[in-house]
Parts: sequence; C-alpha cells; structure tokens
Amino acid sequence: MQNLQEIHSRQRKLTFFTIALFALGWVITGWNTVFAGLILGTLFGLYNFWILVRKSERFERAFAEGKSRISIGSALRFASGIAAAAIATAMPEQFDLISTVIGFAIPYALLVVERIIYHVRQQ
Repeated sequence: MQNLQEIHSRQRKLTFFTIALFALGWVITGWNTVFAGLILGTLFGLYNFWILVRKSERFERAFAEGKSRISIGSALRFASGIAAAAIATAMPEQFDLISTVIGFAIPYALLVVERIIYHVRQQ
C-alpha cells in the first residue's frame, strides 16, 4: 500500500499534466473562458487536495502521540471553493463559472481513476 505522500505526489503530477492540457486548449481553441475556468477550478481543487493531505498527516501524528487535534481544514476547503466561484463570478469575461466548478472536482476525479487503476494492477 502506498503512503499518503506518494499518492499526493502522483496526483499532483497528473493534475499538472491536466492543467497543461487545459492551457493548450486555451491557446488553440476559441473557448478561452471555458479553459480558463477549468484551469482556475483545477488549481483550487489541487489546493484543496493539498490541505486534505496536510491535515490528514497532522491528524495521524496527533493520534499516534495520543493528543486530540482541532482542525479547520474543512472550513478552509469550503472557503477555497467559495473563492474559486467568487473569482469566476466577479470576472465572467475571463472565467466560465460552470467550468470552474467542474475544474474544482477534477483532482478528485483523477484520484478515483488513479486509485482504480492502481488496485486493478495489484490484482
């Protein structure tokens, strides 16, 4: 079984590759707002994933030491989702709101696909 840092590292590489594809689509096609929204949402989604990994590691460390830990990780992730939507709403000529929301979920969708592939290869 892989540890959380290995999973996060692989996830980060996949997400940056996806962002590069979106940047290519932004340059080549005329759908600049859609691809800009996808890039914005994916970056905020990656930030959320990083917060989740960091908070999980801190929780594991505190649990191993027998301490209780209060965290605001969920509030930070919720606030970053609101921030991504607020940026897309404030600048509709640069970012499409729907594609921003879709982009926000892309790191998690990539995680699910990558984990399925990992477990299929293990069997």
